[in-house]
Amino acid sequence: LPLPQTEVFKQGFNQKLQEGQKKLHQMWLDWSRKSSKESGDETSGEPEEMESLALLMARSITQQLQVTCCKIVSAIQGLPSNLQGKVKQSLNTIEELHAAFSAANSFQDLSSSVLTQRKLAVIQEYMEELLDYLKNNIPLSWLVGPFSPRVEEV
Repeated sequence: LPLPQTEVFKQGFNQKLQEGQKKLHQMWLDWSRKSSKESGDETSGEPEEMESLALLMARSITQQLQVTCCKIVSAIQGLPSNLQGKVKQSLNTIEELHAAFSAANSFQDLSSSVLTQRKLAVIQEYMEELLDYLKNNIPLSWLVGPFSPRVEEV
């Protein structure tokens, strides 16, 4: 039996998240090795380099979230408007975070509201609400595909 669409979405989302985590982990390892070789010891790198890497990671993560959320927004047409509104609000928040991290040269350039975790917690809450809704109310078109009239040959 084919997996329900919500399970496919969860698996895809989790796979993207794992790929992103692996990529960020590899970037961190590469940077750590480079830093150790340059300094000749096991001490950590310069704070500015660490800050730069952290900002690069934040930009990458928020960009991936933005792409994923755009796909979700386009896929949920026809669902209740309150859910669509929450997903669109999540996308706006992700876009704001990505813009803030992209414009920042250091953490001092970021407002305290960008650095709080509450925004991401709200986005996660909205996405879980969407998935809970879909688990119990899978749209018919997701199960059987779009309906289109057959063309009869003459």
